[in-house]
Amino acid sequence: MDQEALLVGRTLLKRGIPTIPFILASQALEKLAYFGLVPNMILFLTVEYGMGTAEAANILFLWSAATNFFPLVGAFIADSYTGRFPLIGFGSSISLTGMVLLWLTTIIRPECDKLTNVCQPTTLLKSVLLYSFFALTAIGAGGVRSSCLAFAADQLQPNQTSRVTTSSLETLFNWYYFSVMVACFLSQSLLVFVQTTYGWQIGFGVSVAAMALSVALFFAASPYYVRFKCESGLVTGLFQVLVAAFRNRHVDLSSEEHIISYHHETGSSFSIPSQKLRYLNKACVTTNSKQDLALTGNSRNPWKLCRVQQVEDLKSLINVIPIWSTGIILSLVTACQVSFIVLQAKTMDRHTFIQGFEIPPGSYGIFLVISFLLFLGLYDLVIVPLLSWALREPFRLGVMVRMWAGYVISVLCISALAATEYARRKTARDESGTKLSAMWLLPYMILGGIAEALNTIAQNEFFYSELPKTMSSVATTLSSLNMAAASLISSWIITIVDVTTYGSWITENIDEGHLDYYYWLLVGLSLLNVLYFVWCKKSYGKCSI
Repeated sequence: MDQEALLVGRTLLKRGIPTIPFILASQALEKLAYFGLVPNMILFLTVEYGMGTAEAANILFLWSAATNFFPLVGAFIADSYTGRFPLIGFGSSISLTGMVLLWLTTIIRPECDKLTNVCQPTTLLKSVLLYSFFALTAIGAGGVRSSCLAFAADQLQPNQTSRVTTSSLETLFNWYYFSVMVACFLSQSLLVFVQTTYGWQIGFGVSVAAMALSVALFFAASPYYVRFKCESGLVTGLFQVLVAAFRNRHVDLSSEEHIISYHHETGSSFSIPSQKLRYLNKACVTTNSKQDLALTGNSRNPWKLCRVQQVEDLKSLINVIPIWSTGIILSLVTACQVSFIVLQAKTMDRHTFIQGFEIPPGSYGIFLVISFLLFLGLYDLVIVPLLSWALREPFRLGVMVRMWAGYVISVLCISALAATEYARRKTARDESGTKLSAMWLLPYMILGGIAEALNTIAQNEFFYSELPKTMSSVATTLSSLNMAAASLISSWIITIVDVTTYGSWITENIDEGHLDYYYWLLVGLSLLNVLYFVWCKKSYGKCSI
């Protein structure tokens, strides 16, 4: 981003910081609208569209993958072409359009044969509307989620001479994630309850209303936002390194380092590239300074000669990829099983101590959110202070230790779910009319929340500290890519399991299948992931935090 801001508005007092609540409220409502649709979507597809369980789950996995991948694409577009404000506006409007299309599917009556009174579960028009909803909301998420937090941070810097303090950024980040958690809480409780009690038409209508309010709030403050010009971004620089290294592949790096000249900026912290991933060093080797460099000292062709800093940035990103990949299985265990858990909860006894009240099947994910928040507060406010007092010195678990603990707990988490499913199925088949209490799902939810709290935050700290400050935006996007990759892998696993078992594990009636076998398969993958993480940690070496 260029440091010259295009300030919009009439007075300084009406720009910048006062607009942040509009941005945070807008993104919270977007999360509320989106996550309010996710839990019960498996029921909507199987009941209203007549899809099989495996087919519906695959569609939802692909939707989740696209929704979590497009923010990376959006970040590149915002940084290099459009800027953040236009992309957020476009993304939120597209998401609203998609949700309206989904709502329209609930008011289209099915086609019925008057003689036989048999109705088709879906029509071509309803299918077009449904898949258009999936596509538009995924694209819209790429616009909103790639730029919302960064755009809010822009409001803290109303001109090129001001500097954002660490405390201001920390406060902004805390309020951002707090608003996200509140949105998740309300979506999995209030919106799911409305859908379950009053039907799809009213339930989806609430999401449409929330998304419409999100769009209105965002554009309401548009005259007063701080906006920045955009130029060629970091992602372009990373691709330049790859292209330049390939074009200079014949350069010999076997000579002594002091003989080889490397292109670097004056005053840069990197004048000579590191020896890790040495092949990439060819991208910054100056073979003929008069031919390669302009009078200003800049490269004449950045696609043939890059700066040392660009090379080191790409190396840093490549080095953290193995550690990043270990988070895929955790996301697969805790986030990608929502659809199946809804199906399980639907067949279980969901009564509570409140007479006549049942917890909706899609609301059980709220216990994972509560577990996440409670453990986070307990760790920061109780465990760390107590251990610091007992040890007479500041206590802090390193990021690698917390990641490892999160992966170990994820094994226990999915094991608890497998055992619960075995008991649920056995009770349903052996004791006709008897249902296992849905409270047996709580161990999975509690352990899943703890695993996420330990691992997710530790991974974010690791990426933010290990990647260069110029790549902070990339660091904050990596966690969503974990979910995208996990969703794709989940889809592949479901397809492979369905084909190899001839549909005997994952069936339309889960009482007749073996969903517990599928969960035990995930237990095995989680165990392998713990060993894989240990190897990645040893290969990476010492980290800075």
